[in-house]
Amino acid sequence: MKIAVVGAGAIGGYLGARLSLAGEDVTFIARNKNLAAINANGFKLILEDGSEQHAAKVRAVQAMAEAGPQDAVLLTLKAHQVKDVLPDLRALFGPETLVVTMINGLPWWYFHKLAGPYEGRQLESVDPGGVIAAHIEPERVIGSVVYPAAELMAPGVVKVIEGNRFTLGEPDGSRSTRIEALSQAMMKAGFKSPVSKDIRGEIWVKLWGNLSFNPISALTHATLEDICRFPASRELAASMMREAQTVAEKLGVEFKISLDKRIAGAEAVGAHKTSMLQDVEAGRALELEALVGSVVELGRITETPTPTIQAIYAATMLLGKTLGDAKGRLVVQPV
Repeated sequence: MKIAVVGAGAIGGYLGARLSLAGEDVTFIARNKNLAAINANGFKLILEDGSEQHAAKVRAVQAMAEAGPQDAVLLTLKAHQVKDVLPDLRALFGPETLVVTMINGLPWWYFHKLAGPYEGRQLESVDPGGVIAAHIEPERVIGSVVYPAAELMAPGVVKVIEGNRFTLGEPDGSRSTRIEALSQAMMKAGFKSPVSKDIRGEIWVKLWGNLSFNPISALTHATLEDICRFPASRELAASMMREAQTVAEKLGVEFKISLDKRIAGAEAVGAHKTSMLQDVEAGRALELEALVGSVVELGRITETPTPTIQAIYAATMLLGKTLGDAKGRLVVQPV
C-alpha cells in the first residue's frame, strides 16, 4: 500500500517505520529537522527491549503535493493540529483514499453514521464551523484507537515505551474490504490491529481515562500513579469518569470494563507523565477540546450534567491561556 503519515512524531514515526520495514511504500509529511533527518538517515526505532530497527527506505516531504495520491493517509497529529493541514491534505487523496484518524479524544466525525437521534450532528468543540468535515469526506474515514506509548527522542528517532495495538473500525461498524486490507497491512508490520464493530465504544474506553487524568496531571504535575494513589485526586478522576459514562451511555455506548479496572489500568502504567502534562512542560498548546471540551459539549447535547468535568475543563483552559499568553511553560523543579 502507498501510505502517507501526516505527523512524523512519536506515534507516526513508530507506525511509518514498521510499515516501511514490512514492505509498504511509506511517505512522511514532515518539516524542519524531522524532514532533513528522515531523508538523510531514514527512521530509527528503539524498541522496548533496547534493540533497534532502521527503516532506511522511508522518505519525507514537506509539500503534500510531492507525495501525491495515497491508498491510506494516517493522521497522527494532535486533534487541534488537523485544521492546520487543510486544504493541502487533499493532494494526498485519490478516489479511494482512506483517512485513518489516529488521534486522541472524540473525533470530528463522531456522529457520522451513528444510528439514532443524533446522526449527522456536528461536534463544534473539535470542528468549529465544520471546517474539517468540509475538507475530508466522512466516507473516507476509518476510526482508530491508539494504545502504544512512544517518545520522539530526536528527529527521525522514536523510542517505543510500550504497546503495539491499534484498533480499527468503520464508523458504521461494518467489516469492509478496505478495513480488512488495512488491518492486514498493520498486522504484517507487527501490530495488533483488530477490526472493531464498535469503534466508538473503544474510543470512549480510552477517552474515559484521558478526559480525567490528562487535565488533572496538567494542573497538578502529578504522574498517573500519583493521581491514582492519592485518595482525593483518585476520587476526582472517578467523579469525572462517572459523569462521562452517563453521557456516553445516553449515546448508546456500553462500557465493557468497570471504572475501577480502568483506574487500576492507569495506575499500573506507573510514574508516567500524560501527554497534556508533557505539553505544559514544553510550552505547547493543550489538546483540551478533543479530550475534555467535547465531553462537555456532549453533556449539553444529551442534557446530562457534567459539573466536575466542567470545573476541571475551565481551570485547564485558563492554564492553557496563561501559558499561551506568556509564551511560557511550567515545570516543577527541586529547590
